[in-house]
Amino acid sequence: MRHILVPEDLSPADIDAVFAVSRDLKTKYEKGIREPLLPGRVMALVFEKPSLRTRVSFEAAMAHLGGSSLFLGEDTGFGSSRESMADFGRVLSQYVDVIVCRTKSHATIEKMAAASSVPVINGLTDFCHPCQALADLYTLKEHVGRMNGLKLAFVGDGNNVARSLAVLCGMLDISFALAAPKEFQFSPQFRKHLSEVVPELDLMETIDPKKAVESAAVVYTDVWTSMGQESDRLRRKKELEPYRVDETLMRHAPSSIFMHCLPARRGEEVTDGVIDGPQSVVVQQAANRMHVQKGLLAWLLGQKMKP
Repeated sequence: MRHILVPEDLSPADIDAVFAVSRDLKTKYEKGIREPLLPGRVMALVFEKPSLRTRVSFEAAMAHLGGSSLFLGEDTGFGSSRESMADFGRVLSQYVDVIVCRTKSHATIEKMAAASSVPVINGLTDFCHPCQALADLYTLKEHVGRMNGLKLAFVGDGNNVARSLAVLCGMLDISFALAAPKEFQFSPQFRKHLSEVVPELDLMETIDPKKAVESAAVVYTDVWTSMGQESDRLRRKKELEPYRVDETLMRHAPSSIFMHCLPARRGEEVTDGVIDGPQSVVVQQAANRMHVQKGLLAWLLGQKMKP
């Protein structure tokens, strides 16, 4: 039994295996085949934060695999003082085969996993977003045909998505560049973490977005204000304004694809001309959330069901 709480809970070999299953199932899906690999299996989605892509992609993935889903929120007492997280996790895992947890604090999902007797998958925390990053790199491989030796440039706040991408890039021989004001670059604690889990990562942090996107296979951005940071929105907008991904910046990366994990604040971190432009793959990137999570569920629960 394995939990997927942070990207490094998977090895490069694990990622290759998940991507192989994802590719097989996506090919079949495009031919109208939805292979019921997990009949009768039940997935619980326990969410503290709103979601379109994470919730719907996981629910659709499990339905395609022949299983079912339960969406659980405040009505179950999750995140409240009604009962301890240990009791919540112990009991919930008696009813379901896998738990997808989307929480405000990473400590919450760690407590859930410690109490659970079934796999727990991180559907987003304030620290990282591994499923998003997996789908992003799967999309990169679809477009370029490989991952090793490429460069991914992230422009904007070094947030949970950026942290997840940096770890996976280090694992898969992809260079990672972060363009942001000093205050919004990675913390010393996270740089230390990177040096421990992916010491081979080729990491660049710069205040110059043009330098970051040079020779990049991917130019990536995300909202400047994540959920829970709304009170700081005006300051963040002012500080990050020079890091908007617009047509001028993309001219410095003419061969790159553009990614955004969505939802986007159009006109802030990205212009309409870029997100709707010929270099953008944001819709395919979002679609691949379902395909890669389907592969992850089949791989993870398939291992769990082995004698």
